[in-house]
Amino acid sequence: MAAGTSWGRYPRVAQEVVVPTRRDAPLDTGTGAMLPYGNGRSYGDSCLNGDGRLLHTRQLDHYIAFDPQTGVLRCEAGVLLEAILTRFVPVGWFLPVSPGTRFVTIGGAIANDVHGKNHHGAGSFGHHVCAFELLRSDGTRLVCTPEQNPQLFAATIGGLGLTGLVTWAEIRLRRIESPWMSVQTCKFHDLEGFFQYSVESAADFEYTVAWIDCVARGKGAGRGLFTRGNHIPAPAGRGLPTPHGQLPMPFTPPFSMVNALTLRAFNSLYFHRLGRSSLARTSHYEPFFYPLDGIANWNRLYGPRGFLQYQCVVPPVNAQQSIAELLRLIAKGATGSFLAVLKQFGPRPSLGMLSFPRPGTTLALDFPIDRKGRAFDLLARLDEVVTEAGGAVYPAKDARMSGIHFRRYFPAWEEFQAYIDPRFSSSFWRRVMGT
Repeated sequence: MAAGTSWGRYPRVAQEVVVPTRRDAPLDTGTGAMLPYGNGRSYGDSCLNGDGRLLHTRQLDHYIAFDPQTGVLRCEAGVLLEAILTRFVPVGWFLPVSPGTRFVTIGGAIANDVHGKNHHGAGSFGHHVCAFELLRSDGTRLVCTPEQNPQLFAATIGGLGLTGLVTWAEIRLRRIESPWMSVQTCKFHDLEGFFQYSVESAADFEYTVAWIDCVARGKGAGRGLFTRGNHIPAPAGRGLPTPHGQLPMPFTPPFSMVNALTLRAFNSLYFHRLGRSSLARTSHYEPFFYPLDGIANWNRLYGPRGFLQYQCVVPPVNAQQSIAELLRLIAKGATGSFLAVLKQFGPRPSLGMLSFPRPGTTLALDFPIDRKGRAFDLLARLDEVVTEAGGAVYPAKDARMSGIHFRRYFPAWEEFQAYIDPRFSSSFWRRVMGT
């Protein structure tokens, strides 16, 4: 058994790691429960399997086929989104949907049905999956599409790796003309400003997202920066942009560098850095889509105890009031987040039984874990607001939600159980199911 954690560095569990090296090889089932594992960028325990086995898929990283007419790419499940971007952006193709980090595997993107800044138009990652092969613990290999094995297709998208091992998948890439983005950032001074920008931007901008100052109070409550962008042709006179490198975070400090003092200073400076009401610029896609990828091992900033990420969605009815109450509780608490992300989910229904994205407004934040457990207490209070609003919390970023809340957020869990592979499980699933 080896010690393991997720990207949030909490919790820590002991688990056995097995590395599949060929997609056509049978599973090394051994004893105990199994769970597929990609690149470990989930934040909580959905990618952990305490006292069980992890099927570490990063060596399943081969391309199988690509159709330049349709943009359909078939590749193994361990291929990183970063590798796809490196290979295909230079020839005019881009990911249809991307989360906030490019260091996620294709299998992980499917298992968590990830979403991006373009959800209001493109939906979630699962909408762009054409097919995949699912290897079950009994050796059965099933090709799943919306028409072939459709129930397993729906259970596996957003299914947290519990239905079996995805060995390969087909996704449909989208055309772009260059790596350049036209980006506009606009100040808003309250939540109403965020919602107004969201409505105004939905038709003309493919990508929208906002940073919000979650510790501001009084007149500053709800202020933030709204960013919107589109892919564009290469500007005249500009050659190919140079991708950005990574700054190192070479060690874990003895305490969290994200605390009450640094948060208020950082958030105030970050808001006021935009001296005018709006700023338009041309940008390479990397800093627009992946700002945190510019700092290697940024999760170490939170110190040895790690951190909790919290992402919730609340439905459109009373969304502004619900988000305002969440921000009030966060600002009142003794902890907070310097990267608070606010965006709108569109109306397109997700394909997965346990998919998180649904119509509404989603808020994502990071909270350092301290000795007093204040982050856990705060998130329990946030849960009550989300539950009362009829919303949900994202399992891929959770390490502590109750089973009662999970079952309320995801009412299809009973239907989903029928499609779980009997030899697959996870620390998350045992926690929320009470087993």
